[in-house]
Amino acid sequence: MSFSALDSTLSGPLFVPLSIAEIWSDQSRLASMLKVEWALAMAQTKNGLCPPGVAEALAAINPMDFDLLALGQSTARSGVPTIPFLAALRKKLPPECEPFVHKGATTQDVMDTALMMQVQQSMESLLPQAVEVLAALSALASRHAQTPCVGRSYGQHAMPVSFGYKVAIWLSGLCDALAPWPALAPAVLKASLSGPVGTLSGRSPAHAKAAQEFARLLGLAFDPVPWHVRRSPVVSLAAFVTQVLGALAKMAADIVNLSSTEVGEVSEPFIAGRGGSSAMPHKRNPVAATVILAAFQAAQGLNQTVQAALVASHERPAGAWHGEWHALPQLLGLLAGALHEAKRIAEGLEVDAARMAANLDMTHGLIYADAVASALSVDLGASRAHHLIEQAAGTVRQTGQHLSQVVGAWPEMPVSFKGERLKDLFDPTPAVQAASMIIPSSRAQAMHVMAALSRKG
Repeated sequence: MSFSALDSTLSGPLFVPLSIAEIWSDQSRLASMLKVEWALAMAQTKNGLCPPGVAEALAAINPMDFDLLALGQSTARSGVPTIPFLAALRKKLPPECEPFVHKGATTQDVMDTALMMQVQQSMESLLPQAVEVLAALSALASRHAQTPCVGRSYGQHAMPVSFGYKVAIWLSGLCDALAPWPALAPAVLKASLSGPVGTLSGRSPAHAKAAQEFARLLGLAFDPVPWHVRRSPVVSLAAFVTQVLGALAKMAADIVNLSSTEVGEVSEPFIAGRGGSSAMPHKRNPVAATVILAAFQAAQGLNQTVQAALVASHERPAGAWHGEWHALPQLLGLLAGALHEAKRIAEGLEVDAARMAANLDMTHGLIYADAVASALSVDLGASRAHHLIEQAAGTVRQTGQHLSQVVGAWPEMPVSFKGERLKDLFDPTPAVQAASMIIPSSRAQAMHVMAALSRKG
């Protein structure tokens, strides 16, 4: 039985890549907790707070040798996994080493630090994927910089743009979401070693140096101020993940709309057996976009759960911190699945330029109404031109005539607008060119973010 779609044998593979699922497995959590205890003993030994040999004894223990089922049953009694873990750990150590394990630390130190180790592993895996998505979207925007398509406002045809421009908006939105990570990481990926109430019982210069060494050994940042109840690291992480998922969801929502039968401008890359229907053999559902949208839908609630942990009572909270255990692993799993599907879309999206061109003509020239009104306003005034084009649009809808025919037949039409000049107003090229001019800036932004993420990775 599974309580989450992410770790379900049936639905898990749809939402989470195996590599990330392994990072958040129970065995991985135990390995992280064991490494936390090793780093603590090593740091304390270096600073004269622990005798030699303890860290070595801890390093010799295999995390696979723990009985997960027994630890789980004991956790139900103790309230936290750390207590039964330490009890089992001490039994595996030589008697002379056992008293020096976990000295000065507390349950939350182990859990929070192990959590950040798993977050770090996840981000090291996901950042290259994010860079690949950015690179693929940048290339897609460039390829279709001059591909005319409908620009839509409130779901209605508004003005021509280029498809590359639409992709550039997706690209820059994702850049906006990803860009904070290099600066955010040191504030998020940090160790916790503060003791029962955050004062690191028995603190001395040696203890302070040991805490810094502890963080260094684990590849995490050191914070001299305890964050047991300063939950900014996890809150910032959850907000970051949710914004990235939101940026991906913007792209996914557009793709669902653009791939609908009536629009038919794009489709996800074809994979045999993917996107079918149990009842309708002709269907080709946008599965990748669906996974991304579902991830963002779930992430919003999970993010709210983490935000609530900001209200942590006194020096150690009850409930708020524990609620994070439900939310954070799922958020990282959802991000992994969404990036996996986004890469599939960005690298293989099928674009139907002919259908885009046909859709531009769907409204019989009304998509050029703003261009015509703007040109006419020079001779007729803005209000008069707008009113006339508004009337003409009604005629187009009633008769099915093209807007150029209706406008061309007006007695009020200035002589200078007859013939080729009027025809030029129904050419999408200027609007497409204007849209395409934005693409280089979006691609430059992507290059900057990709470089920063690659350095961080």
